[in-house]
Amino acid sequence: MADKSNLAAVPRPALVLGFAGLLPFLAASLGLWLADYPDSLAALDIQLAYGAVILSFMGAVHWGLALGDGAISYRRLGWSVVPALLGWLALLLNPVYGLLLMVLGFAGVYFGDLRAIAAGNAPAWYRALRRPLTLIVIASLASSYGALAIKV
Repeated sequence: MADKSNLAAVPRPALVLGFAGLLPFLAASLGLWLADYPDSLAALDIQLAYGAVILSFMGAVHWGLALGDGAISYRRLGWSVVPALLGWLALLLNPVYGLLLMVLGFAGVYFGDLRAIAAGNAPAWYRALRRPLTLIVIASLASSYGALAIKV
């Protein structure tokens, strides 16, 4: 049986599209560092908006998994809407707190993904994909927080 813990086990479309999805996070973080204040706040708005969209997407993955295997429950579907609510709330908060909430949201989604994998509700290769994506997203958000702390 193939080792499902490394990126070689991840289907190529998921790998390519997953890593391509990091580009807006990285570009916005870089923009926050390179642009002068207050122009850099546009990059922050972009990152927060994109983060909210991606948090919603990550929750929708769990909705789709539940529909796909027919295990419809309040627990599984309820969990799937939490990331969207966190992203929405992050947009309503002061951007500093919004960034922190997004970090917590992406970490929470990652641990929810690990639980889904352990329960057999998500493919084993999903762990290998989610680990680096989550680390890079969180690092990007933390980098933006650092840039913001220096500039404001």
